[in-house]
Amino acid sequence: MAGTDHRRQALTAGPAIILVEPQLGENIGTAARAMMNCGLDDLRLVRPRDGWPSDKALAAASGADLVLAKARLYADVPAAIADLVHVYATTARDRGMVRRELTPRHAAQEMRAWLAAREACGVLFGPERTGLLNDDVALADTVLTVPLNPGFSSLNLAQAVLIIGYEWFTSGAAARPETMRRGGGRPANKEELLNFFEHLEEELVRNGFLRNRESRPSMVRNLRSLFQRAQCTQQELRTLHGVVTSFAGPRERGKKTEMTIEHAPQRSVKACAGE
Repeated sequence: MAGTDHRRQALTAGPAIILVEPQLGENIGTAARAMMNCGLDDLRLVRPRDGWPSDKALAAASGADLVLAKARLYADVPAAIADLVHVYATTARDRGMVRRELTPRHAAQEMRAWLAAREACGVLFGPERTGLLNDDVALADTVLTVPLNPGFSSLNLAQAVLIIGYEWFTSGAAARPETMRRGGGRPANKEELLNFFEHLEEELVRNGFLRNRESRPSMVRNLRSLFQRAQCTQQELRTLHGVVTSFAGPRERGKKTEMTIEHAPQRSVKACAGE
């Protein structure tokens, strides 16, 4: 539908839109157009298949040049969400994980409350053909599911972005100025949370808890899911780091530890991938 009035100021703000391994430049462009329709301008791209920048994306954006010009490129999902406090993952499939699940309408109201409290939010969208990996979903606090025809619920990338963007845009008038009391300081961002995960998982490998290579990925995801739901503050994570260090006990000085692949610490989300 035609309806752009260049005499009026475009509205921009809202949660980050994170496209993980988008396959076609055209799909990035149409997603950017959907974002601009809904007043969103923080586009983050994780390993686009056809590279970046993209002339095809620019052509498909149909004038949403502002969004594409500000788009940022990332090597992986942890880097793309590092500055965010609340992350939502879009999926239509049951992932076998304990996760809060919301519709875009309820999530939009919640995101407005988080942003009003200066707590950055973002939404993850997976590749067009396969959707998000379980390890990507495990990094999110909440799953977003669009209630559609159970027999035909798949959406293309731009459609998914538009639905969530539309609910965000139309929620503005009804959103409540809700905030959360945090007596323990500011909420931890994802970079801080991922650093804690690495510390915890390294010690669990060292003491043998994660010795089973087959079950390790699902155990790691379950642990991460638990701490994601806790919505820890920065100070609480510092305390947890101290707890993990205390339980680990002192290291033997002068003894060089040789670690096999079986007992190597997990340093990234990719290292935990088992599917």
